[in-house]
Amino acid sequence: MKVEWSPLALERVEGIAHYIAEDDPSAAVRWVEGLFESVERLAEFPESDRVVPEVGVHRIREVIFGKHRVIYSVRGTVQMLTIRRGSQLLRLGELDDGQA
Repeated sequence: MKVEWSPLALERVEGIAHYIAEDDPSAAVRWVEGLFESVERLAEFPESDRVVPEVGVHRIREVIFGKHRVIYSVRGTVQMLTIRRGSQLLRLGELDDGQA
């Protein structure tokens, strides 16, 4: 299955990487590389992570990567929808995968 990134998810990756890079640019590079590596396994195992509890929809799932939740949708492809710190509330508007 193909793994795709929404514009919002990529924007979040960039923002987090910039924040990390303020203190340690090489740590930011490692973080981004680790993030992309951790979600690539979803191409083979798209339903291997838990359903997002506050949504309760089978196709909306999340990967926990460090202190972040990577929210994605499984339907034909694996679509990365958004990334949030685990302590942040999930905004349901960020889950628009065009397949409601």
